[in-house]
Order: sequence, then structure tokens, then C-alpha cells
Amino acid sequence: MMKSNVSAIALAALLMFYPHVQQADELGKIELPDMGDSSGTLLSPAQEQELGGEFFRQLHTQVEVNQDPEIQRYIESIGKALVANSDNPAYPFHFFVVTDNSINAFAGPGGYIGVNSGLILLTEAESELASVMAHEIAHVTQRHLYRAAEAAGRMTLPTMAATLAAILIGSQAPALGQAAIMAVQAGSVQFQIDFTRDNEQEADRVGMQTLSKSNYDPRSMPTFFERLQQSTRFYGKNVPEFLRTHPVTESRISDTRGRADTYPYRQYSSSMDFQLAKTKLQVLNSTDDSISATFQKLSSQGTTDQRAVARYGSALLALKAQRFDQAEKMLQELCKEYPGQEQFPLALAKKFVEANELPKALALLNTTQQRFPDNEAIKYEYISVLLKSGQAEAARKLLQPILKSRPQPRNFKLMAQAYGDSGQQAEAHRYLAEFYYATGQTQAAIMQIGLAKQAKDLNFYLSSILEDRLRFFITEEQERRKN
Repeated sequence: MMKSNVSAIALAALLMFYPHVQQADELGKIELPDMGDSSGTLLSPAQEQELGGEFFRQLHTQVEVNQDPEIQRYIESIGKALVANSDNPAYPFHFFVVTDNSINAFAGPGGYIGVNSGLILLTEAESELASVMAHEIAHVTQRHLYRAAEAAGRMTLPTMAATLAAILIGSQAPALGQAAIMAVQAGSVQFQIDFTRDNEQEADRVGMQTLSKSNYDPRSMPTFFERLQQSTRFYGKNVPEFLRTHPVTESRISDTRGRADTYPYRQYSSSMDFQLAKTKLQVLNSTDDSISATFQKLSSQGTTDQRAVARYGSALLALKAQRFDQAEKMLQELCKEYPGQEQFPLALAKKFVEANELPKALALLNTTQQRFPDNEAIKYEYISVLLKSGQAEAARKLLQPILKSRPQPRNFKLMAQAYGDSGQQAEAHRYLAEFYYATGQTQAAIMQIGLAKQAKDLNFYLSSILEDRLRFFITEEQERRKN
């Protein structure tokens, strides 16, 4: 789904509803036309993944991609559950959170699905968040983006990736994003946006089906859309042009609610993971202690779990303000009351780190890691504390298999630190080069390769790897400049 600006797409892209209500038996299985590119050969599967990777790298130059492992783990858990029940469960999707208070979500090439933190904070139920993600997943499985790319004509992968990134996140992007949009004729860009508007109703239909099959509430989609409609009043006279030409009407919400009502009614509850992730985002996004009173009030209201979530928020605020004793007391209590909830010991370990009590942090993380062996957020914190404790080699060994399966910016940077702390400068510069490349900074990556080649501990094997990567980086940079 391609967007003309952050605010417009936040609302309009999610408020395009299918105009007709089908009966329940019709919803059993929606037979859809092939929405792929007309030739079927616009992009091969390998090229799709290459374009997606380039898109994600370009995105790092234009927005802040959230690097918190807990938030990343949560958004991936929702995404994986939805993909498993989508039209293409084998497709390699990638889910991530953009640290931005704007209400936005988008589907990029290669199955890269981004959700702004502002949108997550606006949701009041886990199914509402899932409804947005199901909508975006449908754009990918129905290949809407590739039809738009085909309509715009053929471009090189780096150019297409930069253009898509600029359009998807909106016109408030930095100069690189603006230049990318200008690189394509204005008429072509506008046609791409118009083209995807026609696909919104399809994404709503397919997304609602995926939502229901994944055990989320189909009624959450129109419920969330109503809240988005109400939020438009805050724009005043500055309502984006996209919303002026595509007004949010009661009939649209009514149509979508009618479709949702064809599904059997039942109660759906939000997981505690959703509540804790949302609370952590609230604390991360807050610039002052203004939400402290809210958490204090909620800590004596609602269900037992809701009160615990509010206490968790208060503990995170206390930790943020370096009120260590207060934070530790609350987190110790939560750890005892909820031994199966890994967020609490992880937060307590971070308290130990912030208070420079590294042995306590290592001991807690070691036992917590054994209790939750599949939780990568705990592993990341353990690796981080090992590095802070001067145990770089132990950290590197733990990080190696994670990096192999997840070649992400955070992991490249950690590996660079591990090698640097171990005195292996050539390897440190090598992984810093990969970090810079992964975040769209190819020139900086080339510079790091140069520093690696000058390191005293360079060997023949590593030198060959560096030469190969240098050629790749230079070729890509030359192509980028040419385009």
C-alpha cells in the first residue's frame, strides 16, 4: 500500500472499505482473482527479496526503526500468527515497528510490514492491531504493490526501493526520500497511489478473513476504523488532501461492520503481552512523567492482570528516572506474582545494569534464559551485559548463531563491538561495514572496509571476504548515483 503522506495514509489507507456485505457462507472461502503482475515475470522470487532488502535499508535512512528486542519479538509474534492463516503462509514476511507517533502502517516489497508506534498506542485491543496488520499482509499476498510497480514502468532495484520507501512513509521524509519521489515523473507516482486505492477494498476483505482464521475479532476492524475517523477532527483545517478526496463516511464504517457481523459472535481478550508491549512503548515515547498518574490510577482498577500492567509501567518510569530502589521493589513483586511472564525479570535485569550491578544482572539473565530459551530479547540483553562485563568472547559465541539466522543491523553492531572488545580490529570494521550497509549508509560501509584492510590483524581469508564486499558496495553505490 503506497502512501502520499504520513497523516493521510494513516487514516485513508485503513478506511477504504468493501462496499458490499456478503453472507456468512460466502465468507467461508473468498475466491480471488490473480492480482500479480500481468506478465508474471516482473520480479522473480529472488528479485522480490532483493528489492525488499534494499527497501528496508533505504527505510533506515528515512525513519527510526525500533530496535527494542521485546517490541520486535511481540510484533513478529502477531505477524507470524496472521501469516500462518493468510493466502500465502510460506511467503517470507518481515515485521517491524517504526518509532513515530504518527498513525501509520504500510506494506513494502518482499513482505516488509511496518507499523508505527503511534498506531499501536492508539489501539485499545490486540485484535485492533491485528486487523491493521492483516490488511497490510493482504496487500502483499494479493501482489498489489507489484501491479503498481509494473504500472509505473521498470526501474532498477535500488531506484525502485528508494522510491517505494519515500512514498510509503510519506512526504515528510528527509531529502533522500524527496529526491527518490522526484526521480519518477509526478504523473507516475500519482498513478501508483491511485492504483493502490482501488486495492484497499480487496485488502479489507482478505484481511478480515485472515483475522478470523487467526482467532482475532473481525469486529475489531470497523471498531478501530471508527476511532480513526474520530481522530480526523484533530487535524482541523489541515486535513490532508487525500482525506478531502476520500472522506471517511458513516456508510463505509457501516458496510464494514455489516461484513464483520456475518461472523459468529464471541468474546476475544487481549494477551498480556499486548498490554505490556503497549505500556513499554508508552514509557519509551514519553518525554516527561505525565503518564505516571495514569499508571498509578490504573494500578487499583480493572482486572488483576491490568493492575499488574499498570505497576509494570510505573516500574519502567521509575527506572527511566533512576529511582532504582522503587523500580526494583515493584519488579521483584511482579516476578514473584507472574513467574511465567518474561518481561518482568528482563526489566529487573535492566535495573541491575542501570544501577551498575552487573553480576546480579548476569545471574538473573542466566537463569531467565534457561527458563525461556526461545526468547531472543533475553539473549540480547544477556549478550549486552556480557559485553559490559568484559566477556566479549562469550558474547560473540552467543551472538554467532543469532546473526546467522537474523542478519539485522542490531546484530551486526553487537558483533562489531564483540570483536572490537576482543582486540580483533579487522573483524570489528568488517561488521561495522555490514551494519552501515544494512542501514542504507553504503559510503560509510566502504570506509569501514578500507579501515579493515589497514588493520594489523588482517589475514588472507578475511582479506578475500573484504575484497568481495568492497566490490559489491562500490558497484551498488555507483548504480545509486547513476540513477
